[in-house]
Parts: sequence; structure tokens; C-alpha cells
Amino acid sequence: MKKTAVVWASQTGNTSNAAELIAGEIGKDQLDLFEVSREVVSLLPEYDVVIAGTSTWGMGELPHGWREVVSALDQLDLTGKTVALFGLGDQLAYGAWYVDAMGILYDRFVARGATVVGAWPNDAYEFSSSKALRDGKFVGLALDADNQEHLTKERIRRWVCSIRPYLS
Repeated sequence: MKKTAVVWASQTGNTSNAAELIAGEIGKDQLDLFEVSREVVSLLPEYDVVIAGTSTWGMGELPHGWREVVSALDQLDLTGKTVALFGLGDQLAYGAWYVDAMGILYDRFVARGATVVGAWPNDAYEFSSSKALRDGKFVGLALDADNQEHLTKERIRRWVCSIRPYLS
């Protein structure tokens, strides 16, 4: 397996829980699991694959953890690296910017030369707008722990199956 890191920022614990589920589905002994920090961001070029998770906070913003380090991300060369994204949001209460932070991270990683994998269909969601949509799909796995928690484990299982070829 390629050297893989799962990195996330979580303000309420939902993104942390999703990161743990993803790591468990892949195999925790096969990857490194980190809450994002400036030090962790500086280590990302050492990994072949980065699985990055974020919630969307406020009105379509990055949560504190990512907001504090995104400028450090902008300094990296991630050419040749593979990135898979997962994002959490509340599609009903905040449908005007559902998983926008995942779209923000997508743009940042692509700008740094990374190849992003793991696009996810946008059916079975109810939202009005999202910066995470590209060509009719989410740029990564979209989760809603507030309204569709019952779908989280199966969505993670299916998504990990879709990105598994990029991990080996």
C-alpha cells in the first residue's frame, strides 16, 4: 500500500468520527491518522496519498483547523500526489453552501499539483448550492451527520471501495 495519511479538521466531532470510520475501512495499521495542524500540513509531501476531511462552517467556510493552516498548504508542491476528499455538512439547514469547504480544499489541492480522486454522485441529497460540485458530482464523499447519519457507514464503505485502487 502507498504511504497514506488521513487528515481532518472537526469542530463538533462528526468529521473526526468519519475519519475514524474511513481509516477503519481501509485498515488503521496501513495509514497515519492526523487532526490537521501546521506541522501535519508540512508533512503532507511525504505521503503518496492524502485523504483530507473537513466540515463546512458558518456560511460555506473552512472550519477553524483548516482555516488556520490553509496558507501553509498553499506553500506545498503536491505534484504527483493523490488526494481524496470527504466533507460534512447539514444539507437541509445550510443547503445554500452544502459541503462548500470540501470544494475550497479541492481548489487548493489542485492548485498545488495534486490529482483529486473519489468524486461522488450528488443524487440522494437535498441542497440548493455547493462549491464542491464539479461536472455534476461532488469532488469527494459528501456526508450529512445531521440528516442522513444512517447512510454514513454504507457511503464510506462504497467510497473507500472506489478509491482503493489509488491506495495500492
